[in-house]
Amino acid sequence: MAEKMDALLDYSGSKDEKVVDANRKMRVGIIGCGWIADAHVDSYKRMPDVEIVAGSDLIPGKAAEFFKRHGVEGVKTDYASHKEMLDDESLQLDAVSVCTYNRQHAAPTIYALQKGVHVLLEKPFTVTLDEAIEVMKAEKESGKVLSIGFQPRLDPNMQMIKKIVESGELGKIYYIQTGGGRRRGIPTPFKEVTFIRDETAGLGALADIGCYSLDMVLNAIGYPKPLTVTGYKSDFFGKNPTTYPNNPEYAAKFGVDDFAAAFIRLEGGIILDFRIAWAMNIDTPGDTIILGTQGGLRIPSTDCWNGTVGGAMTIYKTIGGINYETQVPIINDGGPSLFDRKIRSFLDACKNGTQAPVPTSQIIYNQAILDGIAKSAKLGREIEIEIPEV
Repeated sequence: MAEKMDALLDYSGSKDEKVVDANRKMRVGIIGCGWIADAHVDSYKRMPDVEIVAGSDLIPGKAAEFFKRHGVEGVKTDYASHKEMLDDESLQLDAVSVCTYNRQHAAPTIYALQKGVHVLLEKPFTVTLDEAIEVMKAEKESGKVLSIGFQPRLDPNMQMIKKIVESGELGKIYYIQTGGGRRRGIPTPFKEVTFIRDETAGLGALADIGCYSLDMVLNAIGYPKPLTVTGYKSDFFGKNPTTYPNNPEYAAKFGVDDFAAAFIRLEGGIILDFRIAWAMNIDTPGDTIILGTQGGLRIPSTDCWNGTVGGAMTIYKTIGGINYETQVPIINDGGPSLFDRKIRSFLDACKNGTQAPVPTSQIIYNQAILDGIAKSAKLGREIEIEIPEV
């Protein structure tokens, strides 16, 4: 058993950096110049085959100030909307990053695809399932790359989870508990309230970090189709002025969820028990566990869900009546940041005409669950999940 486990847990990821053809430049634009766009522009600046040529934001002057702050010169920003930017044929855009607030994910993504431009869309995919379906229709018609911003996929520790499941060592997966969150961590960066207003965010913790948690386990088990969901949402902390000692007025603006939970039935007889929080009166709602007929896997939670695992994982097996536990050490391959890997993989797919690193064909199931949780919570009962064909 020891030799078999050693072979399974061997990490053979390459530390060699890819050779990038810097002579073949990608002309890139940024749509939405808020908080997450900082990470995008910083990463693009590190890519030798990228030229950032344009940016737009709904707030006048914000895009110009954004690129000035990041020391990026020669960027055209005199656009009142994403449409004006994408209509400017002089830009000859190859790709855009869509970094808008959640409720504005669909419109610029659809328009960019219709204009023949590749898109890296920040998570969550959209707010509603209907929006996601419309985006996928535009993607299919365009033939362009559309990748969703799930950089944890590129963490070798996350890839090890998938490797363990696919090895068959756990047997048939039948139950998963996952989630996580923060004891206190409602995001209001730089006094921005787009994360907490219904008009801009649509969903709170559920979409902000819940989509990551779902992707971690759904990707590991091959993204089976969700069938039914019983969902719950609450906002006890978000609407309490004492949550924001320095800015109590945020409570009146809070219009999304700060905690969500769900019981989801997946194809293949798999049960998914899920909970996520921006704020709660405990440090964690529990580790992620994946139970199979031949073994189990425990994935330690993190203090603040940050796209990786909280410590060494453990595989549990019983062989010949003897209980065995195998520790899976944390992998640190010394490679680029997860965000740089996300940007690089997107650029490579665009240049090489290959599949999106995080394809919508998978994330549509993630979105269907988020949408189902919200609908079920509103109705107060279990609902069936129906995903139209695209």
